[in-house]
Amino acid sequence: MEKLRYLKIDAFIAGESNGNPAACIYLEKDQILSESDMQNIAKEHKGFVSEVIYCAMVDSSSCNLRYYSSECEVDFCGHGTIACMYHLLKTDEQLKQLPEIKINTKKGSLVVYNELQSLDAVFITAPNPEYLSVTVAAEEISENLGVAKDVLNKQYPINFINAGLRTLIVPISNLDNILALNPDEETLKAFCITNEIDIILVFTTDVTNENNKIRTRVFAPKFGYLEDVATGSGNSAMGYYMLKHNLWNREPISIEQNGEKNAYNVVKLKMSEGKVLFGGSASMKIEGTYFLNTSDK
Repeated sequence: MEKLRYLKIDAFIAGESNGNPAACIYLEKDQILSESDMQNIAKEHKGFVSEVIYCAMVDSSSCNLRYYSSECEVDFCGHGTIACMYHLLKTDEQLKQLPEIKINTKKGSLVVYNELQSLDAVFITAPNPEYLSVTVAAEEISENLGVAKDVLNKQYPINFINAGLRTLIVPISNLDNILALNPDEETLKAFCITNEIDIILVFTTDVTNENNKIRTRVFAPKFGYLEDVATGSGNSAMGYYMLKHNLWNREPISIEQNGEKNAYNVVKLKMSEGKVLFGGSASMKIEGTYFLNTSDK
């Protein structure tokens, strides 16, 4: 058996919310996992966390990150990055002194900003956005979400933006309607796979707390679960959407996310050098050792 350092960490917690859980495995310098090992570990976590994050330090100020859901490898996972890096910067005596560190992902090299002292948060530079063509009609989207077409808010356009994940952004008329969404997972999964959609983000400007800019929910059946309750990549795409349509003045904002009216998670957005940064805090819930069976290697 090979021993791996293992933590379960909840990201984007706020108030009464439970955050979004991630399993983080921190590898020693001499530990290398195969892709099949990483996928098998993630499969074991189906229903417990949405993604497993593998973190390996490269040097004193940079690390490599890989992300796996129970279904497949994920190019980028915002909440997993927040969970992993918040804990690392909070607990490593050398890293906590650094104002920023670099992470290497399948979406390129990104910067993590240490704002633990001022905001009890870490911020991550979102991957550069790609503005994709919307090839599905509003009627088809509403049908697969399981709602009437008039639940969609015609005041704002439907967009397709990749800021880490290919995100279909759909405006919803009000808070009650967004909270009532309960699409069929298999129906929505087939729709997403057919149209090469990673996640569907629905949003409304109708919020529970007026200090927050918008309410979002994110559906991710492609990755083996219906809803992602707090997301970095999805809300980063939403940030670029708001910039595109003049809905954000570039000052720091907070986004409330999930299907709970009052116990929502909070994702923070801000701008730096023309790029969207997403941020938040996290809470460690489980710390221990994962025992990897090496008998077949």
